[in-house]
Amino acid sequence: MRKKHILLKFLGLFSAVRGYNIAIVCLAQYLAAIFVLSSQSWREVLLDERLFTLVWAGSLAIAGGYIINGFYDTEKDLINKPFKAMIDRLVSQNTRLTLYFLLNFLSVIVASYVSFRAVVFFSLYIFGMWLYSHRLKRLPLWGNLCSAALAIVPFFAVFVYYKNFDRAIFFHATLIYLLLLLKEFVKDLENIKGDLVHNYQTIPVRYGERFSKGMITLCVLLCFIPMGVLTAHFSIGKLWYYFIFTGVCLLLLLVVLWSSNSRRGYAFLHQLIKVILVLGIFSVGLLGLKG
Repeated sequence: MRKKHILLKFLGLFSAVRGYNIAIVCLAQYLAAIFVLSSQSWREVLLDERLFTLVWAGSLAIAGGYIINGFYDTEKDLINKPFKAMIDRLVSQNTRLTLYFLLNFLSVIVASYVSFRAVVFFSLYIFGMWLYSHRLKRLPLWGNLCSAALAIVPFFAVFVYYKNFDRAIFFHATLIYLLLLLKEFVKDLENIKGDLVHNYQTIPVRYGERFSKGMITLCVLLCFIPMGVLTAHFSIGKLWYYFIFTGVCLLLLLVVLWSSNSRRGYAFLHQLIKVILVLGIFSVGLLGLKG
């Protein structure tokens, strides 16, 4: 029984910090460094202690961000995500708050091994995630914009570390940001019931589902701009494979969006965007492949 209890506690903690998401972000940062940002060999990148420290500091900060976000959303998640809420509640609120402060403290300590600027960067990032969870996420549009921005910030730390600000990378990052924003808009539609009950002033709650669908459609159309610019003005290697896949998926998304009014339909769109995003993050490596 004791082993089962410990296993359930670990499962609850893993769910609270979204361990699977953090693992994907870490892997994506290393792939970007190996294939695009660094001129070093893959072995040198993997053995770079300063890069490892940056990625580790970011992972700790992200984990803390997930905890505080879940803390403020506890009641809402009982409606929108009952199964996840049940798993998260295997760990007490006090334990989660203690872990939140510990993770943030460790993030800053780890960042101090890189530089004072890294300490300032991650301190501001931690504050930004708290401000978003506490206040900004309840504001229509601003909450969506901030959530998408906070999701892409850890990659910015790696770009700064390598001092690589190639315009092609900028446009690819713009596409990823728009896809993150799209995910946030769809998630608001999916979670409208819990947001209504707890007075979260999201776009569908304040302006209605039809207006929200219009915003999603606009965001989808904007996604084609960075893809078009990259295709027309840059040598993108085999990245065009990903663009074809993304274009087809986005058109499918619009069809399902305007023909569906159910939570199940919105949940499907949410998962579809997650697939596009994961492939988009990893497809950075395709920039370096000829073809």
